[in-house]
Amino acid sequence: MRFDAFAFGEIRIDGVTYEHDVVIERGKIRKRKKKPSKKYRDAFGHTPVSVDEDIPWRCRRLVVGTGHEGALPVMDEVKLEAERRKIELLILPTAQAIETLRKRPDDTNAILHVTC
Repeated sequence: MRFDAFAFGEIRIDGVTYEHDVVIERGKIRKRKKKPSKKYRDAFGHTPVSVDEDIPWRCRRLVVGTGHEGALPVMDEVKLEAERRKIELLILPTAQAIETLRKRPDDTNAILHVTC
């Protein structure tokens, strides 16, 4: 998987530009469906990553890119579930998350936020 570019509001992976959050699961890319987490928005001031979403748990490492300034919240329940499943959870600003994916892509899934 080749990360060609990342700028506020978009990310380009393998020559395809995405203008929305993406989930990378076992080398496949899909749009992050955050609707299940919207009910928590008022409590966080932003739609967080929650266990209600379709999180790509089938991995050894899960990288969450929290946006340009790292504003995407990750709920404690997600952290606890990762620990329960013995998955290394890395929560980083998206630019750093991309660098981690470039260096250590094996058995790693990701949720990448492209704004904030």
